[in-house]
Amino acid sequence: MLRLSDIKLPLDHSQEELTKAIIHKLKIKDNELVNFSLFKRSYDARKKGNILLIYSLDVELTAAAETAVLKKFEGKNFVRPSPDTRYQYVAKKTENFPLANQQRPVIVGFGPCGILAALLLAQMGLKPIVIERGQDVRQRTKDTWGLWRDGELKPQSNVQFGEGGAGTFSDGKLYSQIKDPHHYGRKVLTEFIKAGAPEEILYVSKPHIGTFKLVKMVETMRAEIIALGGEIRFGTQLDTLNIEDGQVVGLTLESGEVINSRHVILAIGHSARDTFQTLLDAGVYIEAKPFSIGFRIEHPQSLIDKARFGPQAGHEILGAADYKLVHHCKNGRSVYSFCMCPGGTVVAATSEPGCVVTNGMSQYSRNERNANSAIVVGIEPEKDYPEHVLAGIDLQRRLEEKAYLLGGENYSAPAQLVGDFLAGKASVKFGKVEPSYKPGITLGDLSSLLPDFAIQAIREAIPAFDKKIKGFAMYDALLTGVETRTSSPICIKRDRELFTSINTAGLYPAGEGAGYAGGILSAGVDGIKVAEALAKDLLEI
Repeated sequence: MLRLSDIKLPLDHSQEELTKAIIHKLKIKDNELVNFSLFKRSYDARKKGNILLIYSLDVELTAAAETAVLKKFEGKNFVRPSPDTRYQYVAKKTENFPLANQQRPVIVGFGPCGILAALLLAQMGLKPIVIERGQDVRQRTKDTWGLWRDGELKPQSNVQFGEGGAGTFSDGKLYSQIKDPHHYGRKVLTEFIKAGAPEEILYVSKPHIGTFKLVKMVETMRAEIIALGGEIRFGTQLDTLNIEDGQVVGLTLESGEVINSRHVILAIGHSARDTFQTLLDAGVYIEAKPFSIGFRIEHPQSLIDKARFGPQAGHEILGAADYKLVHHCKNGRSVYSFCMCPGGTVVAATSEPGCVVTNGMSQYSRNERNANSAIVVGIEPEKDYPEHVLAGIDLQRRLEEKAYLLGGENYSAPAQLVGDFLAGKASVKFGKVEPSYKPGITLGDLSSLLPDFAIQAIREAIPAFDKKIKGFAMYDALLTGVETRTSSPICIKRDRELFTSINTAGLYPAGEGAGYAGGILSAGVDGIKVAEALAKDLLEI
């Protein structure tokens, strides 16, 4: 098989035209093409009147033709032997695990990182024990809707905590810019398809799933883990990490139960603030790291579609348009769009009482009237929260508490029209953009919600973004606050090769909460990496 890339065709091309393009590109005869399959499909929308689809394909030729093509195009990047993307386990299944001298590995947290780590360990026969402070995904969905509909927060079961992690209530994006030479991302996507995701996630350039599909997938993956000997405990929280002479030896639960294990994966997510403190108290080495703060911005999805796709807006293959924007400000700050949700909604994402946090979510169809994304300003420990390792959490909480007060102290969120925000005056009525945030919106002035440097930077960035997305600075677009959970405010440092904490043997910090991922796919990939490292150490491979 050959991997053929950079095949460009119009949006409405036929299968015959694709076949002819392959033959023309490789300069072969019709009868030398045996078969082909789609590996990746993206699009080039730089010319809105002539949007092109771009294909990468796995092509099967006759043996003689393949040899001739490789020789003819030697050194060319657009054709090469297809890489083997099949996953190879680092350990064989151990039917009689655990032996007398072995202990079962423990995973703390059951978001995408914890799920993939648990699944991989279970597939290798290592029967992991998973503890998750939140509830199973069905109960968690009910609890989350309880906040959105009725303003009733359950601190241990919400957008941040519970089976599936924060990514369950998001756009379900499944793409990442991480380097992936071992094709771990392919393993993640393959497991998702086995669990019920659409097969297109393997080949579209920006795959996504959406919350409703994710719920069923998570349940299916949990069932496989259990069938393979794994154990999953919901409503179970870590109280103390037990360490002896720099080696983790187990953990104590809030119930008082002790689980002994010398191999513990921390997949706790970016909002496990109390667990960060528990780790720090136990002596685990942690560093503060940069993150970002800002607002959610909402526009009519039709405006974004037209700005990005012009006359091709609404085409079935293109779907709802997204964007990715960045602006470097005069005050030295950078403002960028984050977690863009086409055809989605702004959602309440707090995990603590008396706080308001926003996030974005889309269903698979992406057919809601509004587009939304976070517009955030990067901040750094040395400059903005130098007081102590967990000072970033203190900053997040202060902003979230202020948003709660501005919103009316009932989990409604403070909001302001973009035109009023730029003009420096409070908003008193909505325009053409109807807010999607539940349980409700309180209009006013957002300028006191963030530090002055952040407000100044966002006010400069929005008109700059309007030059790239016409209409981005429309008066009636809506800003909703506050967005603080863009990424973890800390990094639990780990060894580059062993994947263990740099000062605590047997402890595997992983995923977004530990500072090693930034989304569903990258978190799943990191779960695979730490599971492999753990298996090698446990089985002394």
